[in-house]
Amino acid sequence: MTDARKKKTFMVSVSIENKPFLNDPEGETVLNDLILKENYSDIVSVRSAKSLLIKILSENETEALLKVKKMCEDLRIYNPIVSNCELSIRKTQTK
Repeated sequence: MTDARKKKTFMVSVSIENKPFLNDPEGETVLNDLILKENYSDIVSVRSAKSLLIKILSENETEALLKVKKMCEDLRIYNPIVSNCELSIRKTQTK
């Protein structure tokens, strides 16, 4: 068993977005009713996403990402049929 004192706190960012082939009504509304109406005509597309920030104790960044990815899959935090899930380390802190 790993000594908890050797673990660090990692902040993992989880971004869940509908796959590109699916409509994104929220993104389309933001684009059409806000951005384009205010003449930001260089913006061509907006996609919305759900974001989770998860603090986890782990020995290293790779292990932290693997643990959070496994948790997201095991608990069905996202539906892999219709959503993409991307993880990244936001920041690292010492415990």
